[in-house]
Amino acid sequence: MAAASFPAFLAFFVAAAACLSPAATGEPLPPAPGTPLSFGEGYRQLFGDSNLALHGDGTRVHITLDERTGAGFASQGAYLHGLFSARIKLPADHTAGVVVAFYMSNGDVYERTHDELDFEFLGNVRGREWRVQTNVYGNGSTAAGREERYGLWFDPTEDFHRYAILWTRNRIIFYVDETPIREVVRTESMGAQFPSKPMSLYATIWDGSSWATSGGRYKVDYKYAPYVAEFADLALRGCAAGRRPCNEDLAAAMPPAQRSAMEAFRARYMTYGYCYDRLRYPAPLPECSVGPEAAAFLPSGDAMAASRRRGRRHRTRGGADSAV
Repeated sequence: MAAASFPAFLAFFVAAAACLSPAATGEPLPPAPGTPLSFGEGYRQLFGDSNLALHGDGTRVHITLDERTGAGFASQGAYLHGLFSARIKLPADHTAGVVVAFYMSNGDVYERTHDELDFEFLGNVRGREWRVQTNVYGNGSTAAGREERYGLWFDPTEDFHRYAILWTRNRIIFYVDETPIREVVRTESMGAQFPSKPMSLYATIWDGSSWATSGGRYKVDYKYAPYVAEFADLALRGCAAGRRPCNEDLAAAMPPAQRSAMEAFRARYMTYGYCYDRLRYPAPLPECSVGPEAAAFLPSGDAMAASRRRGRRHRTRGGADSAV
């Protein structure tokens, strides 16, 4: 599968656009026209001094991890629902312990009751692929992690690929290129643990040696530094908090073709699912609907096929990453 162009990618989401005008009749409108914002128009640097560099008149951002520091940036504003995406190219070669994150959060405003939607890219030893992890937190529910991990059908270090988060009042969908890879539907049982407060968009690169690769077995080796993550076409198609009314009652079901693509991806590439982690959660979290597919997962939540590929000696318990 190839990465979609920006216009094609936006067209793909017309049926699920996140913001409606105050006079809307319930039919979603297309995303706002125009090109993605440049860095100066929509973002601010968080940390990393010279480890953040702008290219292409501010339309591309490089963030670097070296022995001194990592780097990160965030959107200037906060948003209540919308579509948030970027084309990302990850560092190559030996990247064990390196974490690149593309996520939404309001932890700077709600320290103890924050919400978060995560894409985390977990580096690996030379010759092994990057892993992708998604996670969802609501109302400070960090004790109930909702992690899932996946392999990819491409090498994310060779070219840019688009990663997107669609967040509405009733559902969250994570996308890789045109493919939805995860859907979280709001349920009564989740209550406040479904993210519901305005969030900003963040991107960071940092040293996750303590956990990112085989539960911390493999650390960042700075002889391979600098590690550079490249971002392009950063897109904020959201409801800016406090600026204009938005229709938040977007409950349109995922089209059948997209759902089939998501199910095929998950069956082939999902390597860990919290709903199947019986060691961590003897009773599945209330939103989990566990069916016959659970037979394909070990008590640790690891997919059996993925575990066979990487060998028994690398499996860990409690949801720690073990994809090496």
